Amino acid sequence: MKADESDTKRRSGSDSNSHPSETPWNPNSVRDQDEPLVKSTLPGHEQTSERSTPEMAEQIQAIDQFLHILEDKISSHQQIYEAYSRLPSPGVHIISDGSRRLLLHRLAVIENKSKQSMLRYLRIVDDMKEASIPLSRSEWNTAIAYAGRCFVHVDALEVESALRIWKEMEQESGIKSGRVTFNILFDIATKAGKYVLAEMILEEMNTRALQYSRFSYVGFIYYHGLRGDGAGVRKAYKDLVEAGQIVDTVVMNCVIASLIRAGELPAAEQVYERMKRLFHAKTGEYVPSRDWRHSRDLGRILDRASRRLRHQPEKLQQLQAQQCLAPDVRTFSIFIDYHVHFTGELRRITFLLAEMQDLQIPIRGRIFIKLFRGFARHGGVKYTSWTTPRLEAVWASLLTALDAQVEGIQLLKWIVVWVVRAFARCCGRARALHIWEEIRDRWEVVDDNEKGAVEHLLRDILHDIKTDNKYSL
Repeated sequence: MKADESDTKRRSGSDSNSHPSETPWNPNSVRDQDEPLVKSTLPGHEQTSERSTPEMAEQIQAIDQFLHILEDKISSHQQIYEAYSRLPSPGVHIISDGSRRLLLHRLAVIENKSKQSMLRYLRIVDDMKEASIPLSRSEWNTAIAYAGRCFVHVDALEVESALRIWKEMEQESGIKSGRVTFNILFDIATKAGKYVLAEMILEEMNTRALQYSRFSYVGFIYYHGLRGDGAGVRKAYKDLVEAGQIVDTVVMNCVIASLIRAGELPAAEQVYERMKRLFHAKTGEYVPSRDWRHSRDLGRILDRASRRLRHQPEKLQQLQAQQCLAPDVRTFSIFIDYHVHFTGELRRITFLLAEMQDLQIPIRGRIFIKLFRGFARHGGVKYTSWTTPRLEAVWASLLTALDAQVEGIQLLKWIVVWVVRAFARCCGRARALHIWEEIRDRWEVVDDNEKGAVEHLLRDILHDIKTDNKYSL
């Protein structure tokens, strides 16, 4: 399937509820140390004499640069993809199998999927298929996940794309789906509101006698929340516990978010209060939030441990007792997001921020995004508590955090968009343009696509100065 680069109808964004792959790929597991990193013959030069030509020298240099960037752990996805694009076509045909697998693995590991990251990955997949190089089940799973999860809102188009890749995986490539595949398909169908399809996916999973994993049970909790079924959320959580799965903060956050979606805010707040009590009873000391990679890896470890200790209840209980159930930044983000979107109660949000401080949980960029979004949504009207002085105070706090290089706080796309929109709503366009200029001086844009996306999203504010290069990023 060719990646459709013409689809620009929706903005891309994060997928905070997506399930990571449950079986991590080890780059060293497929690389033979004696295997050459590139094939000895370049396409189009099979009959060329040993004497190098300028064209061949340029191609060899491109390959060397690609391999160097690929194996550099700090290289970005954009750098890797651009280096790959400079290879003689088809690039996958001239590099070793180990390098191909490493390329796909690097492009698969990402915190928030986007349209751009999807196009990059599926471009490599298309090249692999055109070169008749088989994909592994894990690589097919990633392709399905990219096709169905790269936009904020999943609809029928994403579901259709994911199902088409799944069909190609099973019927054309002859690779049978595992439980990870079905977890991904179930998640995509759920987010698209295709609940009948989601049930059919579960039935197929049961027909194939595939056991549910930790990620399956968390997905069931989320599913019932989207359906507005609070009783279903509770039953799914009970099923998770009875299946011997380990409960941690990630699971509790899913329960809270699902109860809120089901219209049961008081029940969600009770869960939060219980988490606080457990936190104070256990240590009372702040446990630093793990980054998304560590959270992903911990989820995999707990899933494997639950299966291994299924028939050893005492050891399973010991492992459960070691888990942290303290609220984290995600917990507060869920509640703040609710009040930003539905109640507009700034006093309650201020209370939650004070709770974060008491629990020694640092504010991250996602919290600032929600605060500025609140000002853009509720400010600029009489008698609002979302006032200009309070907006200026939040902006000053963000600048202080940026100057101090606080971890997890950067000027990225969505924070820039909501800052400018907040000032436009509360203070007027002149102040918003002043803020935009200040952001422009601070913002180190490394991705032209992000730059264009921000300017497009702010076009209603910037439109009449669009021709003035002074305000261009």
